[in-house]
Amino acid sequence: MTSCICLGPKRAGKTHLLKALQDPDSIDETSYSMPTIGTGIYRIHFPTKSPNSDKPKPPPADGSAQGANIPHGGKNLPKSIQILEIGGSMAPLWRQYFEDVKKLIYVVDTSNLCQISAAGVLFYSILTEPRLQKVKILLVLAKMDYSYRQMRNEALLMLQMSKLQKQIRQQVTIVEASAVTKVGLDPIYDWLQRP
Repeated sequence: MTSCICLGPKRAGKTHLLKALQDPDSIDETSYSMPTIGTGIYRIHFPTKSPNSDKPKPPPADGSAQGANIPHGGKNLPKSIQILEIGGSMAPLWRQYFEDVKKLIYVVDTSNLCQISAAGVLFYSILTEPRLQKVKILLVLAKMDYSYRQMRNEALLMLQMSKLQKQIRQQVTIVEASAVTKVGLDPIYDWLQRP
């Protein structure tokens, strides 16, 4: 049973994003990853803030925080989460993985306007899936380091997000991110950690 899955078209940046969340220092301008054929499992440890600083400390490299909880506003929040990445080439089979999903990360490559339309069609099919009507969705506009500033607005227009958010039941959070520059990783950690 996986409570969080990561989906998106081929070459959208899912693997890069998850590797950056897992270990922010592992991704830079020279990093390259092959498209995922099948699935991949990532354990993401949430960074903790040190008491004397507002700057988050990176997740522990030894995995010692796995399974532990930290207090936050009177609630215990998890210190880590397991995410199942399902390759874009497996889109026809995604439905087989929708059972017991609580959160879904959908990654769109904003630097590739040609891919956004195809990404939209796949996204709409996810939104109409009966088993995902109560799922929290994070729409990640990835590769923002490769795109110009206006591409965010163009991507949202092409995905018809303003119209969609009025018609869908799911709660969709939109985050701009770059695995290379680390922009947007903190809001993703926060979203993943929330119940």
